[in-house]
Parts: sequence; structure tokens; C-alpha cells
Amino acid sequence: MKKIILAAALMGSAFGALAEQVNIYSYRQPFLIEPILEKFTEQTGIKTNVVFAKSGIVERLQREGKLSPADIVLTSNFAVLLQLEEAGLTQTINSEEVNKNVPAQFRDENWVALTKRARAIYSAKTLGDKSDINYEDLATAEYKGQICTRSGKHPYNLGLVSSMIAHHGEEKTLEWLQGVKDNLARRPQGNDRGQVKAIKEGLCTVSLGNSYYLGKMITDENQKAWADAVNINFPNQNNRGTHVNVSGVVLTKHSKNQDSALKLIEFLTQDTAQGMYASVNYEYPVKEGVELSELVASWGDFKVDSIAISEAAKYRADALRLLDQVKFDL
Repeated sequence: MKKIILAAALMGSAFGALAEQVNIYSYRQPFLIEPILEKFTEQTGIKTNVVFAKSGIVERLQREGKLSPADIVLTSNFAVLLQLEEAGLTQTINSEEVNKNVPAQFRDENWVALTKRARAIYSAKTLGDKSDINYEDLATAEYKGQICTRSGKHPYNLGLVSSMIAHHGEEKTLEWLQGVKDNLARRPQGNDRGQVKAIKEGLCTVSLGNSYYLGKMITDENQKAWADAVNINFPNQNNRGTHVNVSGVVLTKHSKNQDSALKLIEFLTQDTAQGMYASVNYEYPVKEGVELSELVASWGDFKVDSIAISEAAKYRADALRLLDQVKFDL
């Protein structure tokens, strides 16, 4: 596998089919996952072994086939959940506990969302209150030359475009995409935090970005000034609600520790783990009633788009085609 950044005592015999252990491939980072797994082992006695990677997990599972030691895969976005499912690398997750904890909107028989990330609109504080902004507004003349964003084809933006097709159809989404492209202050580039930095530097006044990045910037002394220059807005609060993307988990097709793996998946949807996701990485729990971090709570409540993410995902190929049609990234 390419770009494995940590393989902690998990290869060889330690990564086999022993009882009471779970073998994990994770796109999520150690600072977030290790404390959660330590708490799981503390409560259940079940050992966990983890490979952390930035890419290549799907290809590794395909290559390993039935010999794969992995029991579950943790992902940082919905696109990979779909990729795993479409490649036939998952199996059904049967758990009343999971079904009780995770709303149907955020799970499928082959994957379960673990956290929500709102696709927010960041606005320069100089613009004043923009809390009533809609995604549709980004295509209007008000924002001519004022928008910064990462690539339209990044999974976060692709999910948003897919949801626009689900709500408005292809024709109106194409018009919207062309309008947003015409309003860009510069060619799409960088990551979500880079767009907020651009607002601080006066290159643009609004940007698309996941909500948890605000928490990361506020707590980073080198980026706090970027965060201080913007307001976070949750779009479409007066109509359908804000689009969210998710992190999640699958049970692998060839899992050899299914009982223990299912216990871990259930643990990840319970209050303890959900609260740790919220406090450590400023994400929103999928389980209702879990306390947010004080910082995230300070951003206020917001209405989430109620469309099932699996329904919006049906339009991903169409979204890619429309992005190419308007040459969004060029």
C-alpha cells in the first residue's frame, strides 16, 4: 500500500484471526482514532490493531482478497464508503444498536456514518451578517469575483453538487455551476483552510468549507488569524437545510473477527466515542443528544438537509459530468 504512515505492531502473526481482536484499516488520523480505540479496549478487553493510511486502502483490500486481515475500514468521507461498497469489499452490518443510534439518513446496509461535517459557507466579517445565505446565492451577481473554493471534483464539493442535482435537477444545477464558476475570484485550488486564508488576505470574501476546519484553525496559533477574519454560515436554513458529508465505517467482506468488529462498530456509534469525535475533531455526532464541544456549540444549531446521502450520491457521475461541462476547475 502506498503512503502507509503508521503500522503499529500489526503485521504478520499479530494481524491474524485471533479471538477478541479487531484489525482496522483507517483513513482517519491517529490523534483522533487511537484515544477512541483505547477506550474501546478498556471497556471490552478486545484488542485493536490499526494501519493508518492516506491512500490505497481500497486497492490493498482488492489485492489481498480472502487473505485480507482487515475487519473494518474507517473512512474520512462518503466517497470512499461508496467506493468500498461498489467494489464488493463490504458485508451487511446487522445491529439493532447501530440502527438505534444512527438515523436511517446516515446509514445503509453496507456502511454506517460516524460523524457529520457541514458544508458551510465562510464569509468575510467585513460583509456583515450572512447567516441567511443559500448555496444558490453563490451564483448571483452579488458575489461576482468574490468566491474561493477548492477543486469542484473534491469529494466534499462533489457531494454538494450531487445534492444540488437531487434537489433541482441537472438543468438548474448546470446553470448554478456556471454562475458559481463565473463568480470565482481565482481558479479552484488548495484545501478548505486555504480558502479562508485567501479571505484573510483579501483575495475573496466567501468560500465553501467543512465546518470542523474552523475549529482546527481557531486552535492553531498559525491559522487563528484566518479564522478570526470569517464568519461560519450554515446555508439554506430557511428552506431545505445545509448539506453535510460524513465519515464512516464498513465491515469488510472477508472479516475474520466479525463479532468483535461489530462490537467496535456499535461502540463507535455510542455516546462515548461520538463525544470524542465531537470534542477532539470538532465534528458533529450522528447520534442525537450527544454533547458538542463548547467551541462547536458556540456556532449555533442548524438544520441539516434531510435527503439521504445515499440518494444524493446517485448523482455523483452526473455531477462530475456537469463540472466538466462548465470546465469548473480550468
